[in-house]
Amino acid sequence: MIRRLSLRTKLSLILATLVLLACAAVGLASTIALRGFLLQRLDQQLADAGNRYAVALEHNDHDGDNVVGASGDGDADDPETNTVGQPVGTLGARISGGTVTAIGVVSEPGESITVSSPARDILAGLGPGKYGIDLPGLGDYRLLVSSGQDSDRLVTGLPVRSVNDTLGHVVAAESIAFAVVVLAAVGIGLFAVRRALQPLNDITATAVRVSELPLAGTTELPDRVGVAAPRTEVGRLSVAVNHMLDQIESALQERQRSEDRLREFAADASHELRTPVAVVRSHSELIAQQATELPEHLSNSLDRITAESARMGRLVDQLLLLARLDAGQPLQRVEVDLTRIAVDAIDDARITDPERTWVLRVPAEPVLLTGDPDRLQQAMLNLLVNARTHTPVGTRVELSLALTADSAVLTVTDNGPGIPAELLPRITERFVKGDASRGRSRNTTGLGLSIVAGVIAAHRGRFRIASRPGETVAEIVLPLERAAG
Repeated sequence: MIRRLSLRTKLSLILATLVLLACAAVGLASTIALRGFLLQRLDQQLADAGNRYAVALEHNDHDGDNVVGASGDGDADDPETNTVGQPVGTLGARISGGTVTAIGVVSEPGESITVSSPARDILAGLGPGKYGIDLPGLGDYRLLVSSGQDSDRLVTGLPVRSVNDTLGHVVAAESIAFAVVVLAAVGIGLFAVRRALQPLNDITATAVRVSELPLAGTTELPDRVGVAAPRTEVGRLSVAVNHMLDQIESALQERQRSEDRLREFAADASHELRTPVAVVRSHSELIAQQATELPEHLSNSLDRITAESARMGRLVDQLLLLARLDAGQPLQRVEVDLTRIAVDAIDDARITDPERTWVLRVPAEPVLLTGDPDRLQQAMLNLLVNARTHTPVGTRVELSLALTADSAVLTVTDNGPGIPAELLPRITERFVKGDASRGRSRNTTGLGLSIVAGVIAAHRGRFRIASRPGETVAEIVLPLERAAG
């Protein structure tokens, strides 16, 4: 539970606990010291009082009669009630032969205090000395027992109630004062902790903002942490976070420069390769047209040259297209009829590959949006070619087109063997080729789905592929933007 608390709450609890312990220690020490002081004063009063009251009882023990409930305004000539100068609660007793022969307690005028038998028994068993005893019916007493003139013992006692009352008032006052101190300390501590930890909140907010940035296309990190006191722990942390952000920004910029160089190289290489590839293809086709009688091995070599030059031409065109998409070159922005593109694509697939079952499902109304018709057509054809290339003969391939409130959804589904699970997360990466178990082994470039992903991203759409044995679904979601007027 404590681990889930914030650092500010933990520090505040620690501060409150320390202040509370300090107040408790001060209160306990002061209470113990005051109690010792008050008891010392009480013992001094007991010593100063001597045995005047007990002596009066000793000299006025009429045939052993007990004197009980002496009044505070007694006659000075009557020793039995001679309590002048004695505080209320003062106890006097005479013990002879192990028995209390006389006892009295100074009381308020008009009152009488009766000493219980258990209290008498306790007093009867005391020897000379000082005692602190709880007398039943009377309470805590400090007692002084001394020897009398007739081999008896005289007892004088003062109640501890005044000490306890004083301690009670002091403890109550200290409790109120300490409560105020603890509350004030906690309030001030919360404010101080909040101010001290504010830089950590700034660091957290900056880290959250940076974590939400689309780092895939970002080269600058504008957020930095303010450094108020660089020599403090929080200040050093702020400096370290800023240095880390500088390093990340430098790495992003270097990555961007490297990607830009790679795109430029791919674009330049593709552009430069188009001419020699076209020359090779044209010469091979010219030779094939004019050379009517060639040995079989030369004819096979010529066919091989023609096929590979055509494949290289397609690869160069695809690389050039990807380079242009990476560079963010603008596409056409015209009205596109996706329904017409889908119908044409399925018709071409049925003519090209009658060995598979091609199914088309489109809504009754045309699906119109704004985009580049050539690129969208290429993306749709690539999905169909991918399904044809990587599925066995007899596979059913369905192309469906649907409308939602704000988008068009194009789906290509086949019931082939599916894409291997380990290959699926990176299926749209460049030069990634499907496993041979998905269909016939053919010479593919591994760029078809990369082009689909790039074209759809350029149209601000979404492209995903889900696959399992017996079903592979490629889905394109395009926003329904209409061309202006």
